[in-house]
Amino acid sequence: MSDGTKRADIMAGLEVSIVLKQDQRSGKLTQGVVRDLLTKSATHPHGIKVRLESGLVGRVKIIHG
Repeated sequence: MSDGTKRADIMAGLEVSIVLKQDQRSGKLTQGVVRDLLTKSATHPHGIKVRLESGLVGRVKIIHG
């Protein structure tokens, strides 16, 4: 299971848990399916930013595969 910091590990259709901007302090995770990858760099220390099919945007913390 990857931690979501490498762009190569994430693709549309994957089920992931993300942390939303407003949940960064609490660390609350939101689960969903990736629609778009928003981070352009290969890696990001806080997690790759994605948009879920629900329209929510956040950084990937857990990839469920």
